[in-house]
Amino acid sequence: MSVVLAGLCTVDVVQRVAELPSPGEKVQSLAVDVAAGGPATNAAVTVAALGGEATLLTVLGAHPLATLARADLEAHGVEVVDLLPEHPDPPAVSAATVRDHDGERTVVSRNAAALLTPAPALTPLKPASAVLVDGHHPALALRTVRWARERGIPVVLDAGSWKPVLDELLPFVDIAACSAQFRVPGPGLHERGVPTVITTAGPDPVRWSTVNSSGSVPVPEVAARDTLGAGDVWHGALAYGVGKFELPELIGFANEVAAERVRHAGPRSWVTAVQGKGKQ
Repeated sequence: MSVVLAGLCTVDVVQRVAELPSPGEKVQSLAVDVAAGGPATNAAVTVAALGGEATLLTVLGAHPLATLARADLEAHGVEVVDLLPEHPDPPAVSAATVRDHDGERTVVSRNAAALLTPAPALTPLKPASAVLVDGHHPALALRTVRWARERGIPVVLDAGSWKPVLDELLPFVDIAACSAQFRVPGPGLHERGVPTVITTAGPDPVRWSTVNSSGSVPVPEVAARDTLGAGDVWHGALAYGVGKFELPELIGFANEVAAERVRHAGPRSWVTAVQGKGKQ
């Protein structure tokens, strides 16, 4: 499976602690990790871990911090297409704190909202079984979904929160995979032309609906060690499984992969646990 993923890439600094600190409190971390992050980025790592070809369209630039993210992605088999390779400013940075005993986390991030990303020419891209966009870098998202539509490639939207670009983006989306907090102003997603809508809710069953049917798929019960990026991993597994599985089996597959992620502490420790699952 070859998947094109377009969206945000951050540099994540992750501190693991015994307890989340209170305001004004200073604590010693148990461990620290630095890795590439962001919805499309973590999804791309997932696609590659499952055995697919992952091409990430994003912005990193030439700042020294960008080399950390780029090295992490290269080490995990993700092909990176940097739209602004000479951009001198630091990439988006995310600081996360993860509680050791249950994987709960807090995140403070600076995304790419202020960065005007050009809409690239996408014709050199290889054929893909699916496209995933996260709505960050709006011009990139729109160009990518139009490229996919021209070639009959299914489009998956990682809908974490409402973004203005979604008014234009939604008519091109085949599967909107939403967080429980996602809210649509005005008409609903089906009314806006989205054939399949899926809503995750952490450990609760994942709900899905099409124009003609609906249902839910239970999530495996696991002892959570780290929930950071679990939703991104779920979206990556979903995009990988498009064309390989039908609903609700597709959702069940994504649930199983995300469950492996939360069983493991650290941003990349789960990768070896899911290798081979995509070929089953």
